[in-house]
Amino acid sequence: MLLIMLGNVSIAFSQESKLAVVANDKGAPETITEAEIIKIFKGEKQWWKDGTKIVIAFMKTSTPTGSEASKKVLGMSGDQLNKHWLSLVFQGKAKAPVFFNTEKELVDFVSQNKGAIGIVHKNQTGNSRTVAIDQSSIL
Repeated sequence: MLLIMLGNVSIAFSQESKLAVVANDKGAPETITEAEIIKIFKGEKQWWKDGTKIVIAFMKTSTPTGSEASKKVLGMSGDQLNKHWLSLVFQGKAKAPVFFNTEKELVDFVSQNKGAIGIVHKNQTGNSRTVAIDQSSIL
């Protein structure tokens, strides 16, 4: 699994952010832009460049991590995120994310599923590899 750290890299991810994006090393590139991260978690990007289907793992929005990720990464409340995804799934535009109660469950899922990506707190990432976020196309 690779780990993409979100920290003080731009306006989208504030300096006090303690969130990290974790991704399975099958499919996910070594470097990813912040704009791509947002597109992925909004269901706008569904395939990695190598053709692997992206599998989104997200903390339930009723959890502190899920709520924080919704606000800081996507600019939505938990309810808005849930409605957004319900709409995409209902319209047949995307497959629903897999939602988790604990960050450990999410990290385990991502590490075991090709193309998976998720958001957790930095201290919940385990022994993961850190990769750079390409800032050349910041929002």
